[in-house]
Amino acid sequence: MVFSATLPLFAQTADWQIDSAHSATQFSVRHMMVSTVRGQFGKTSGVVNFDPKNPAQAKVDVTVDVASIDTREPKRDAHLKGADFFDVQQFPTMTFKSKRIEAPGAGRLRMAGDLTMRGVTREVTFDVEGPSPEIKEARGGARSGATATAKISRKDFGMTWNRAIEAGGVAVSDEVAVTIDVELIRKP
Repeated sequence: MVFSATLPLFAQTADWQIDSAHSATQFSVRHMMVSTVRGQFGKTSGVVNFDPKNPAQAKVDVTVDVASIDTREPKRDAHLKGADFFDVQQFPTMTFKSKRIEAPGAGRLRMAGDLTMRGVTREVTFDVEGPSPEIKEARGGARSGATATAKISRKDFGMTWNRAIEAGGVAVSDEVAVTIDVELIRKP
């Protein structure tokens, strides 16, 4: 998600669309305290509005289609879509809406905002790398990209399902690492 005031990337306030075909929301979580399971949501969309003269006023609005979850294991995906975890029948999307953006250094941002998942909203802060230099398209538009990362507690969003394991510990850790890779498009 975006922006450094020191880059000449965004010449004026503009709306940038998230290119769903070239963007993804990914996660990783410890399984049985011995390995890391990774997955992604294939459908991420939204809008970023940015004024390079005032990066603190940037607005980021992202929507993720939770039913597009893919961990490369159909039975696990079905369980994650169910009521124990995301409950996609009742909550088909999760959203992030920025509230504050700070620029702690060149090419880096800290973006705080409201993450809503399973009907629960919590403030989450993402560390952002980027944006990449703007690439002009033949038709007059432009593209750029960025990566945002955060760690969240799944229990904070009502995902409390777990199982104790014999060796001590649990089947699924509480902490989840989230990465959002976006490619942004500005129309001519």
